[in-house]
Amino acid sequence: MIAQVQWHNELINKYNVSGPRYTSYPTALQLTDGADGNTLINALNQCQGDELSLYIHIPFCHQLCYYCGCNKIVTRHQHKADLYLDYLGQEMALLSEHSRHLKVKQLHLGGGTPTFLDSAQMHRLMALINEHFNIASDSERSIEVDPRALPLERIDELKALGFNRISFGVQDFNDEVQNAVNRPQCAQDVEQLVRRAQAVGFTSVNVDMIYGLPKQSTASFARSIARLIDIGPDRVSVFNYAHLPERFAAQRKIKDADLPSAQAKLTMFKETLSAMLAAGYQFIGMDHFAKPDDELAVAQRQGHLHRNFQGYTLGGDLPLLGLGVSAISQLGNHIIQNHKELKLYYQALEHHTLSACKALTLNDEDHIRAAVIKQLICHFELDMDTFSNHYHIDFKAHFANELAQLQGFINDDMLSVSEQHIRVTAKGILFIRIICMCFDQYLQQKLNQQRFSRVI
Repeated sequence: MIAQVQWHNELINKYNVSGPRYTSYPTALQLTDGADGNTLINALNQCQGDELSLYIHIPFCHQLCYYCGCNKIVTRHQHKADLYLDYLGQEMALLSEHSRHLKVKQLHLGGGTPTFLDSAQMHRLMALINEHFNIASDSERSIEVDPRALPLERIDELKALGFNRISFGVQDFNDEVQNAVNRPQCAQDVEQLVRRAQAVGFTSVNVDMIYGLPKQSTASFARSIARLIDIGPDRVSVFNYAHLPERFAAQRKIKDADLPSAQAKLTMFKETLSAMLAAGYQFIGMDHFAKPDDELAVAQRQGHLHRNFQGYTLGGDLPLLGLGVSAISQLGNHIIQNHKELKLYYQALEHHTLSACKALTLNDEDHIRAAVIKQLICHFELDMDTFSNHYHIDFKAHFANELAQLQGFINDDMLSVSEQHIRVTAKGILFIRIICMCFDQYLQQKLNQQRFSRVI
Protein backbone atom coordinates (compact mmCIF):
# COMPACT_ATOMS: atom_id res chain seq x y z
CA MET A 1 0.00 0.00 0.00
CA ILE A 2 1.42 3.38 -1.04
CA ALA A 3 1.93 5.72 1.89
CA GLN A 4 -0.02 8.97 1.88
CA VAL A 5 2.37 11.79 0.98
CA GLN A 6 3.45 14.17 3.75
CA TRP A 7 4.89 17.69 3.61
CA HIS A 8 7.76 18.63 5.93
CA ASN A 9 9.20 22.13 5.67
CA GLU A 10 12.60 21.18 7.06
CA LEU A 11 12.99 18.46 4.41
CA ILE A 12 11.84 20.85 1.67
CA ASN A 13 14.52 23.33 2.71
CA LYS A 14 17.15 20.59 2.82
CA TYR A 15 16.36 18.58 -0.31
CA ASN A 16 14.63 20.87 -2.82
CA VAL A 17 17.40 20.66 -5.39
CA SER A 18 17.32 20.25 -9.18
CA GLY A 19 17.26 16.95 -11.00
CA PRO A 20 15.99 14.95 -14.00
CA ARG A 21 12.37 13.89 -14.38
CA TYR A 22 13.38 10.38 -15.50
CA THR A 23 10.95 9.93 -18.36
CA SER A 24 13.77 7.70 -19.51
CA TYR A 25 16.99 6.30 -18.15
CA PRO A 26 19.52 7.12 -19.40
CA THR A 27 17.95 10.53 -20.01
CA ALA A 28 17.77 12.11 -23.47
CA LEU A 29 20.81 14.22 -22.52
CA GLN A 30 22.95 11.15 -23.14
CA LEU A 31 21.98 10.90 -26.82
CA THR A 32 24.86 11.51 -29.23
CA ASP A 33 25.07 12.43 -32.91
CA GLY A 34 25.73 9.87 -35.61
CA ALA A 35 22.44 8.01 -35.97
CA ASP A 36 20.54 7.70 -39.24
CA GLY A 37 17.44 6.06 -40.64
CA ASN A 38 19.01 2.62 -40.57
CA THR A 39 19.61 3.00 -36.83
CA LEU A 40 15.87 3.38 -36.30
CA ILE A 41 14.84 0.63 -38.72
CA ASN A 42 17.30 -1.87 -37.23
CA ALA A 43 16.06 -1.06 -33.74
CA LEU A 44 12.44 -1.47 -34.85
CA ASN A 45 13.19 -4.80 -36.52
CA GLN A 46 14.77 -6.07 -33.29
CA CYS A 47 11.73 -5.24 -31.15
CA GLN A 48 10.45 -8.11 -29.04
CA GLY A 49 6.74 -8.94 -28.83
CA ASP A 50 3.92 -7.92 -31.13
CA GLU A 51 2.74 -4.60 -29.68
CA LEU A 52 3.79 -0.97 -30.08
CA SER A 53 3.25 2.48 -28.60
CA LEU A 54 3.11 5.27 -31.20
CA TYR A 55 3.85 8.95 -30.55
CA ILE A 56 3.32 11.66 -33.18
CA HIS A 57 4.68 15.16 -32.69
CA ILE A 58 2.72 18.09 -34.14
CA PRO A 59 5.03 21.08 -33.61
CA PHE A 60 2.78 24.01 -34.48
CA CYS A 61 1.14 26.61 -32.22
CA HIS A 62 -0.89 29.66 -33.22
CA GLN A 63 0.58 31.85 -30.49
CA LEU A 64 3.76 31.97 -28.40
CA CYS A 65 3.26 31.17 -24.71
CA TYR A 66 6.11 32.92 -22.92
CA TYR A 67 6.70 30.14 -20.37
CA CYS A 68 6.96 27.32 -22.92
CA GLY A 69 10.15 25.31 -23.35
CA CYS A 70 8.71 22.76 -25.80
CA ASN A 71 9.95 22.18 -29.33
CA LYS A 72 7.35 24.19 -31.24
CA ILE A 73 6.84 26.37 -34.31
CA VAL A 74 4.63 29.42 -33.86
CA THR A 75 2.73 30.33 -37.02
CA ARG A 76 -0.63 31.64 -38.19
CA HIS A 77 -0.26 29.91 -41.57
CA GLN A 78 -2.49 26.85 -41.55
CA HIS A 79 -1.07 25.55 -44.84
CA LYS A 80 2.21 24.77 -43.07
CA ALA A 81 0.43 21.90 -41.37
CA ASP A 82 -0.60 20.51 -44.78
CA LEU A 83 3.05 20.45 -45.82
CA TYR A 84 4.03 18.83 -42.52
CA LEU A 85 1.44 16.09 -43.04
CA ASP A 86 2.94 15.44 -46.49
CA TYR A 87 6.30 14.68 -44.90
CA LEU A 88 4.76 12.84 -41.95
CA GLY A 89 3.02 10.58 -44.48
CA GLN A 90 6.37 9.88 -46.14
CA GLU A 91 7.89 9.00 -42.76
CA MET A 92 5.01 6.64 -42.01
CA ALA A 93 5.41 4.97 -45.42
CA LEU A 94 9.12 4.35 -44.78
CA LEU A 95 8.34 2.79 -41.39
CA SER A 96 5.20 0.91 -42.35
CA GLU A 97 6.80 -2.24 -43.74
CA HIS A 98 8.83 -2.62 -40.55
CA SER A 99 5.94 -2.06 -38.17
CA ARG A 100 2.75 -3.39 -39.78
CA HIS A 101 3.12 -6.68 -37.88
CA LEU A 102 2.99 -4.79 -34.58
CA LYS A 103 -0.35 -3.86 -33.05
CA VAL A 104 -0.42 -0.27 -31.85
CA LYS A 105 -1.80 -0.45 -28.30
CA GLN A 106 -1.11 3.20 -27.52
CA LEU A 107 -1.37 6.26 -29.75
CA HIS A 108 -0.45 9.70 -28.43
CA LEU A 109 -0.52 13.04 -30.27
CA GLY A 110 1.61 15.72 -28.63
CA GLY A 111 3.23 19.01 -29.51
CA GLY A 112 3.29 21.90 -29.94
CA THR A 113 -0.45 21.75 -30.22
CA PRO A 114 -2.06 18.83 -32.06
CA THR A 115 -5.33 20.77 -32.24
CA PHE A 116 -3.50 23.34 -34.37
CA LEU A 117 -4.66 20.97 -37.10
CA ASP A 118 -8.07 21.95 -38.40
CA SER A 119 -10.84 19.40 -38.87
CA ALA A 120 -9.81 18.36 -42.39
CA GLN A 121 -6.15 18.07 -41.40
CA MET A 122 -6.97 15.99 -38.33
CA HIS A 123 -9.07 13.61 -40.43
CA ARG A 124 -6.20 13.35 -42.90
CA LEU A 125 -3.71 12.56 -40.15
CA MET A 126 -5.90 9.81 -38.71
CA ALA A 127 -6.37 8.36 -42.20
CA LEU A 128 -2.58 8.25 -42.64
CA ILE A 129 -2.13 6.54 -39.29
CA ASN A 130 -4.76 3.93 -40.10
CA GLU A 131 -3.26 3.38 -43.53
CA HIS A 132 0.28 2.74 -42.35
CA PHE A 133 -0.14 1.21 -38.89
CA ASN A 134 -2.11 -1.63 -37.38
CA ILE A 135 -4.14 0.13 -34.67
CA ALA A 136 -5.61 -2.28 -32.14
CA SER A 137 -9.36 -1.94 -31.66
CA ASP A 138 -8.89 -1.59 -27.91
CA SER A 139 -5.97 0.83 -28.13
CA GLU A 140 -5.43 3.78 -25.82
CA ARG A 141 -5.65 6.89 -28.02
CA SER A 142 -4.77 10.20 -26.41
CA ILE A 143 -4.39 13.77 -27.61
CA GLU A 144 -3.11 17.01 -26.10
CA VAL A 145 -5.49 19.93 -26.56
CA ASP A 146 -5.05 23.70 -26.43
CA PRO A 147 -8.50 24.87 -25.27
CA ARG A 148 -8.14 28.37 -26.67
CA ALA A 149 -10.32 29.01 -29.73
CA LEU A 150 -11.35 25.35 -29.89
CA PRO A 151 -15.03 25.04 -30.84
CA LEU A 152 -17.05 22.85 -28.50
CA GLU A 153 -18.09 20.54 -31.35
CA ARG A 154 -14.46 19.57 -31.97
CA ILE A 155 -14.51 17.63 -28.72
CA ASP A 156 -17.25 15.46 -30.23
CA GLU A 157 -15.25 15.20 -33.44
CA LEU A 158 -12.12 13.98 -31.63
CA LYS A 159 -14.20 11.36 -29.85
CA ALA A 160 -15.70 10.25 -33.16
CA LEU A 161 -12.19 9.94 -34.61
CA GLY A 162 -11.43 7.34 -31.95
CA PHE A 163 -9.63 9.31 -29.24
CA ASN A 164 -10.55 8.06 -25.78
CA ARG A 165 -8.15 10.09 -23.62
CA ILE A 166 -7.70 13.85 -23.73
CA SER A 167 -5.41 16.33 -21.99
CA PHE A 168 -6.12 20.06 -21.74
CA GLY A 169 -3.30 22.57 -21.28
CA VAL A 170 -5.02 25.08 -18.98
CA GLN A 171 -2.14 26.24 -16.72
CA ASP A 172 -4.26 28.73 -14.73
CA PHE A 173 -7.82 30.05 -14.70
CA ASN A 174 -6.72 33.57 -13.77
CA ASP A 175 -6.98 36.15 -16.57
CA GLU A 176 -4.11 38.32 -15.30
CA VAL A 177 -1.77 35.34 -15.21
CA GLN A 178 -2.81 34.19 -18.67
CA ASN A 179 -2.24 37.65 -20.12
CA ALA A 180 1.20 37.83 -18.49
CA VAL A 181 2.29 34.70 -20.38
CA ASN A 182 0.59 35.76 -23.64
CA ARG A 183 -2.04 33.07 -23.34
CA PRO A 184 -5.41 34.80 -22.97
CA GLN A 185 -8.30 32.40 -22.66
CA CYS A 186 -11.86 32.51 -21.40
CA ALA A 187 -12.01 30.41 -18.25
CA GLN A 188 -15.69 29.67 -18.77
CA ASP A 189 -15.04 28.36 -22.31
CA VAL A 190 -12.23 26.16 -21.00
CA GLU A 191 -14.50 24.76 -18.31
CA GLN A 192 -17.18 23.98 -20.91
CA LEU A 193 -14.67 22.10 -23.07
CA VAL A 194 -13.47 19.96 -20.17
CA ARG A 195 -17.02 19.21 -19.08
CA ARG A 196 -17.95 18.35 -22.68
CA ALA A 197 -15.11 15.83 -22.86
CA GLN A 198 -16.43 14.24 -19.69
CA ALA A 199 -19.97 14.20 -21.06
CA VAL A 200 -19.18 12.54 -24.40
CA GLY A 201 -17.38 9.66 -22.68
CA PHE A 202 -13.62 10.12 -22.87
CA THR A 203 -12.13 7.36 -20.70
CA SER A 204 -9.76 9.81 -19.07
CA VAL A 205 -9.74 13.62 -18.98
CA ASN A 206 -6.53 15.32 -17.83
CA VAL A 207 -5.86 18.98 -17.06
CA ASP A 208 -2.36 20.50 -16.87
CA MET A 209 -1.72 23.36 -14.44
CA ILE A 210 1.49 25.33 -13.75
CA TYR A 211 2.52 27.08 -10.54
CA GLY A 212 5.19 29.77 -10.39
CA LEU A 213 3.95 31.79 -13.38
CA PRO A 214 4.10 35.61 -13.44
CA LYS A 215 1.31 37.45 -11.58
CA GLN A 216 0.36 34.31 -9.65
CA SER A 217 -0.18 34.56 -5.92
CA THR A 218 -0.87 31.84 -3.41
CA ALA A 219 -4.45 33.10 -3.13
CA SER A 220 -5.08 33.31 -6.89
CA PHE A 221 -3.64 29.86 -7.58
CA ALA A 222 -5.69 28.39 -4.73
CA ARG A 223 -8.80 29.76 -6.45
CA SER A 224 -7.73 28.19 -9.74
CA ILE A 225 -7.18 24.82 -8.06
CA ALA A 226 -10.59 25.08 -6.36
CA ARG A 227 -12.17 25.68 -9.75
CA LEU A 228 -10.25 22.75 -11.18
CA ILE A 229 -11.45 20.44 -8.40
CA ASP A 230 -15.02 21.59 -9.00
CA ILE A 231 -14.70 20.55 -12.66
CA GLY A 232 -13.32 17.21 -11.50
CA PRO A 233 -11.00 15.87 -14.25
CA ASP A 234 -9.83 12.27 -13.90
CA ARG A 235 -6.18 13.28 -13.86
CA VAL A 236 -4.33 16.47 -12.99
CA SER A 237 -0.73 17.49 -13.60
CA VAL A 238 0.57 20.45 -11.58
CA PHE A 239 3.95 21.46 -12.95
CA ASN A 240 6.59 23.68 -11.41
CA TYR A 241 7.47 26.50 -13.81
CA ALA A 242 11.22 26.51 -14.39
CA HIS A 243 12.34 30.02 -15.36
CA LEU A 244 15.39 29.56 -17.61
CA PRO A 245 15.49 32.65 -19.84
CA GLU A 246 19.10 32.00 -20.82
CA ARG A 247 17.93 28.73 -22.39
CA PHE A 248 14.45 29.60 -23.72
CA ALA A 249 14.23 32.92 -25.55
CA ALA A 250 10.48 33.30 -25.06
CA GLN A 251 10.93 33.36 -21.29
CA ARG A 252 12.93 36.58 -21.60
CA LYS A 253 9.59 38.32 -22.21
CA ILE A 254 8.61 37.50 -18.61
CA LYS A 255 9.60 40.14 -16.08
CA ASP A 256 11.46 38.79 -13.07
CA ALA A 257 9.55 41.22 -10.87
CA ASP A 258 6.27 39.54 -11.86
CA LEU A 259 7.37 36.09 -10.73
CA PRO A 260 6.25 34.77 -7.34
CA SER A 261 8.97 34.23 -4.76
CA ALA A 262 10.47 30.81 -4.14
CA GLN A 263 8.59 30.63 -0.85
CA ALA A 264 5.31 31.54 -2.55
CA LYS A 265 5.86 28.77 -5.09
CA LEU A 266 6.40 26.25 -2.31
CA THR A 267 3.23 27.43 -0.60
CA MET A 268 1.30 27.07 -3.87
CA PHE A 269 2.32 23.46 -4.24
CA LYS A 270 1.83 22.67 -0.57
CA GLU A 271 -1.71 24.05 -0.65
CA THR A 272 -2.40 22.33 -3.97
CA LEU A 273 -1.21 19.02 -2.58
CA SER A 274 -3.45 19.43 0.46
CA ALA A 275 -6.47 20.45 -1.63
CA MET A 276 -6.08 17.61 -4.13
CA LEU A 277 -5.71 14.98 -1.42
CA ALA A 278 -8.70 16.40 0.47
CA ALA A 279 -10.72 16.16 -2.75
CA GLY A 280 -9.94 12.44 -2.92
CA TYR A 281 -7.24 12.40 -5.59
CA GLN A 282 -4.36 9.90 -5.37
CA PHE A 283 -0.88 11.40 -5.57
CA ILE A 284 0.73 9.39 -8.37
CA GLY A 285 4.13 11.00 -7.96
CA MET A 286 6.11 14.21 -8.50
CA ASP A 287 3.34 16.45 -9.87
CA HIS A 288 0.62 14.03 -10.97
CA PHE A 289 -2.73 13.24 -9.37
CA ALA A 290 -5.53 10.87 -10.38
CA LYS A 291 -8.92 9.91 -9.06
CA PRO A 292 -8.77 6.55 -7.26
CA ASP A 293 -10.78 4.79 -9.98
CA ASP A 294 -8.68 6.19 -12.83
CA GLU A 295 -6.56 3.62 -14.66
CA LEU A 296 -3.29 5.30 -13.60
CA ALA A 297 -4.21 5.14 -9.94
CA VAL A 298 -5.40 1.54 -10.25
CA ALA A 299 -2.21 0.57 -12.10
CA GLN A 300 -0.08 2.11 -9.38
CA ARG A 301 -1.93 0.28 -6.61
CA GLN A 302 -1.68 -2.99 -8.54
CA GLY A 303 2.04 -2.54 -9.21
CA HIS A 304 2.12 -2.20 -13.00
CA LEU A 305 2.39 1.56 -13.58
CA HIS A 306 4.98 2.51 -16.20
CA ARG A 307 6.88 5.65 -17.18
CA ASN A 308 8.24 6.78 -20.55
CA PHE A 309 8.72 9.97 -22.57
CA GLN A 310 4.98 10.71 -22.26
CA GLY A 311 5.21 10.50 -18.46
CA TYR A 312 3.26 8.03 -16.32
CA THR A 313 1.49 5.50 -18.53
CA LEU A 314 -0.17 2.10 -18.65
CA GLY A 315 1.92 0.85 -21.54
CA GLY A 316 4.22 -1.48 -19.67
CA ASP A 317 7.47 -1.98 -21.54
CA LEU A 318 5.96 -1.46 -24.97
CA PRO A 319 8.45 -0.27 -27.57
CA LEU A 320 7.81 3.39 -28.31
CA LEU A 321 8.04 4.68 -31.88
CA GLY A 322 8.15 8.47 -32.27
CA LEU A 323 7.26 10.22 -35.53
CA GLY A 324 7.65 13.85 -36.52
CA VAL A 325 10.24 16.54 -35.93
CA SER A 326 12.21 16.05 -32.65
CA ALA A 327 10.27 12.87 -31.76
CA ILE A 328 12.03 10.28 -29.61
CA SER A 329 11.75 6.49 -29.98
CA GLN A 330 12.57 3.99 -27.27
CA LEU A 331 13.00 0.60 -28.93
CA GLY A 332 14.59 -2.26 -27.02
CA ASN A 333 18.23 -1.34 -26.44
CA HIS A 334 17.97 1.95 -28.30
CA ILE A 335 16.81 5.51 -27.68
CA ILE A 336 16.70 7.44 -30.97
CA GLN A 337 15.69 11.02 -31.77
CA ASN A 338 14.66 12.73 -35.00
CA HIS A 339 16.09 16.07 -36.09
CA LYS A 340 14.83 18.96 -33.94
CA GLU A 341 14.93 21.44 -36.84
CA LEU A 342 12.02 21.23 -39.25
CA LYS A 343 14.26 22.02 -42.23
CA LEU A 344 16.55 19.08 -41.48
CA TYR A 345 13.58 16.79 -40.83
CA TYR A 346 12.18 17.69 -44.24
CA GLN A 347 15.56 17.34 -45.99
CA ALA A 348 16.02 13.79 -44.78
CA LEU A 349 12.60 12.72 -46.04
CA GLU A 350 13.16 14.46 -49.37
CA HIS A 351 16.04 12.00 -49.79
CA HIS A 352 13.69 9.13 -48.88
CA THR A 353 15.45 8.50 -45.58
CA LEU A 354 14.27 8.75 -41.99
CA SER A 355 15.39 11.79 -40.02
CA ALA A 356 16.94 10.02 -37.02
CA CYS A 357 20.07 11.90 -36.01
CA LYS A 358 20.84 11.10 -32.35
CA ALA A 359 20.88 7.82 -30.49
CA LEU A 360 22.05 5.87 -27.50
CA THR A 361 22.50 2.13 -27.23
CA LEU A 362 21.72 0.85 -23.76
CA ASN A 363 23.99 -1.72 -22.15
CA ASP A 364 23.02 -4.25 -19.49
CA GLU A 365 23.91 -1.85 -16.70
CA ASP A 366 21.65 0.83 -18.20
CA HIS A 367 18.74 -1.61 -18.28
CA ILE A 368 19.28 -2.65 -14.67
CA ARG A 369 19.46 0.92 -13.42
CA ALA A 370 16.49 1.95 -15.57
CA ALA A 371 14.45 -0.81 -13.94
CA VAL A 372 15.44 0.35 -10.45
CA ILE A 373 14.54 3.97 -11.20
CA LYS A 374 11.25 3.06 -12.88
CA GLN A 375 10.22 0.83 -9.98
CA LEU A 376 10.96 3.50 -7.41
CA ILE A 377 9.49 6.42 -9.31
CA CYS A 378 6.27 4.56 -10.10
CA HIS A 379 5.72 2.49 -6.96
CA PHE A 380 8.00 3.92 -4.22
CA GLU A 381 9.25 0.47 -3.18
CA LEU A 382 11.53 -2.25 -4.49
CA ASP A 383 11.95 -5.91 -3.57
CA MET A 384 15.71 -6.49 -3.71
CA ASP A 385 15.43 -10.30 -3.71
CA THR A 386 12.98 -10.35 -6.59
CA PHE A 387 15.14 -7.87 -8.46
CA SER A 388 18.29 -9.94 -7.83
CA ASN A 389 16.65 -13.09 -9.17
CA HIS A 390 15.26 -11.38 -12.25
CA TYR A 391 18.50 -9.67 -13.28
CA HIS A 392 20.88 -12.37 -11.98
CA ILE A 393 22.77 -10.00 -9.71
CA ASP A 394 23.34 -9.61 -6.00
CA PHE A 395 21.44 -6.33 -5.58
CA LYS A 396 23.14 -5.32 -2.33
CA ALA A 397 26.61 -6.01 -3.64
CA HIS A 398 25.91 -4.49 -7.03
CA PHE A 399 24.52 -1.28 -5.54
CA ALA A 400 26.62 -1.12 -2.38
CA ASN A 401 27.73 2.46 -3.06
CA GLU A 402 24.20 3.58 -3.95
CA LEU A 403 22.71 2.01 -0.84
CA ALA A 404 25.33 3.86 1.20
CA GLN A 405 24.22 7.13 -0.43
CA LEU A 406 20.67 6.45 0.74
CA GLN A 407 21.72 6.62 4.38
CA GLY A 408 20.96 10.33 4.64
CA PHE A 409 17.39 9.71 3.50
CA ILE A 410 17.09 6.85 5.97
CA ASN A 411 18.30 9.13 8.77
CA ASP A 412 15.62 11.66 7.82
CA ASP A 413 12.92 8.97 7.79
CA MET A 414 12.35 9.43 4.05
CA LEU A 415 12.88 5.79 3.23
CA SER A 416 13.65 2.48 4.89
CA VAL A 417 15.95 -0.30 3.76
CA SER A 418 15.27 -3.72 5.27
CA GLU A 419 16.83 -7.08 4.52
CA GLN A 420 14.64 -7.38 1.43
CA HIS A 421 12.90 -4.08 0.65
CA ILE A 422 13.56 -0.45 -0.15
CA ARG A 423 10.46 1.55 0.77
CA VAL A 424 9.93 5.28 0.34
CA THR A 425 7.98 6.71 3.27
CA ALA A 426 5.25 9.34 3.26
CA LYS A 427 7.96 11.93 4.03
CA GLY A 428 10.09 10.85 1.10
CA ILE A 429 7.55 10.56 -1.72
CA LEU A 430 7.90 14.22 -2.73
CA PHE A 431 11.65 13.66 -3.18
CA ILE A 432 11.51 10.52 -5.32
CA ARG A 433 13.53 12.20 -8.09
CA ILE A 434 16.41 12.86 -5.67
CA ILE A 435 16.29 9.31 -4.35
CA CYS A 436 16.42 7.99 -7.92
CA MET A 437 19.40 10.23 -8.63
CA CYS A 438 21.47 8.00 -6.35
CA PHE A 439 21.13 5.22 -8.96
CA ASP A 440 22.01 7.45 -11.95
CA GLN A 441 25.60 6.73 -12.93
CA TYR A 442 25.62 9.48 -15.58
CA LEU A 443 24.39 12.21 -13.31
CA GLN A 444 27.49 13.69 -11.72
CA GLN A 445 29.17 14.70 -14.95
CA LYS A 446 25.91 16.11 -16.31
CA LEU A 447 25.13 18.16 -13.22
CA ASN A 448 27.97 20.44 -14.19
CA GLN A 449 26.63 20.93 -17.72
CA GLN A 450 22.85 20.95 -17.47
CA ARG A 451 20.27 22.82 -15.42
CA PHE A 452 17.23 20.83 -14.40
CA SER A 453 13.98 21.97 -12.86
CA ARG A 454 13.70 21.86 -9.07
CA VAL A 455 11.92 18.79 -7.78
CA ILE A 456 9.25 20.92 -6.04
